[in-house]
Amino acid sequence: MRTYLVTGGAGFIGSNYIHYMFKKYDSEIRIINVDKLTYAGNLANLKDVENRENYEFIKADICDNEAINKIFEENDIDRVVHFAAESHVDRSIKNPDVFVKTNVLGTLVMLNAAKHAWENEDGSFKADKKFLHVSTDEVYGSLENDGEFFYETTPYDPHSPYSASKASSDMLVRSYMDTYKFPANITNCSNNYGPYQFPEKLIPLIINNALKGNKLPVYGDGKNVRDWLYVEDHAKGIDMVQEKGRLFETYNIGGHNEKQNIEIINIILETLCEMLPDDDERKKHINKDLIEYVEDRKGHDRRYAIAPDKIKEEIGWYPETMFEDGIRLTIKWYFDHAQLMENVTSGDYQKYYQEMYK
Repeated sequence: MRTYLVTGGAGFIGSNYIHYMFKKYDSEIRIINVDKLTYAGNLANLKDVENRENYEFIKADICDNEAINKIFEENDIDRVVHFAAESHVDRSIKNPDVFVKTNVLGTLVMLNAAKHAWENEDGSFKADKKFLHVSTDEVYGSLENDGEFFYETTPYDPHSPYSASKASSDMLVRSYMDTYKFPANITNCSNNYGPYQFPEKLIPLIINNALKGNKLPVYGDGKNVRDWLYVEDHAKGIDMVQEKGRLFETYNIGGHNEKQNIEIINIILETLCEMLPDDDERKKHINKDLIEYVEDRKGHDRRYAIAPDKIKEEIGWYPETMFEDGIRLTIKWYFDHAQLMENVTSGDYQKYYQEMYK
């Protein structure tokens, strides 16, 4: 049975990846989920898999050398899928230190632990061991012109403390691949959306606020463009890269769904109105009057757009979920999990929300 070590598996993308892997492989694999359980990690995301015999959760910080090495010593790890990271740009602007520690030093700890466990005496590595580092398109900076895209060869040009910390972690992984021939890949993805996403991010924030009749904060003029990728498509891409990708290569995973932020908000409002029953009280207050333009984010990148040509040609992956379908699936999930959202949006999150947007 192949054993996967998933870092940050209680977070948004990590938990969706675990669900996808069990749906695809069922009892053929074993997953060890390592998560520090910060504000964005929620074990409720994995309630339906927590009692599986081939699943184990370990609460640990990826910056903790001793804890991470112990996991490798006590388990024969075949695959590492490294999601764990601080990922919210606004938080990185307010507190960059945490991002450098978690995203850079934490990645170094993971690399060293895997290298120590997998390396043979002659400097080669045990067969069929692979490390996948999950990164972001934000490391490439901002595109100024329509028709331009990020490719794997695009020079890095990060603009926020978050993207700089992810760029640094990417470079660390590249250095291990180049120096030690460490068996790894890097994936850089566009903006994810879907179930279990923490509501500080745009789409769940707008869904949650609109349903409550709260204002919908929009940075600047709302015309910043992002490429949106349904999270299950991303999970499939990660699995395919680990199984079919060439070692030492980087693969961009993009959704071919470029939209302005204000477009996203209008689509969500229209879709909510379509999906809510006519007698639902919430439907009465869902309209564009809720939109409220706020001061733009510092250093706000104008446009991201990924060209996933390489992963299509070499591996056969492509995004299967168009945004209009994915947003309906996402909204339905939030309808079905209203209590989970209520639990998440209480306490510290509310304090943070007030601080950032009020």
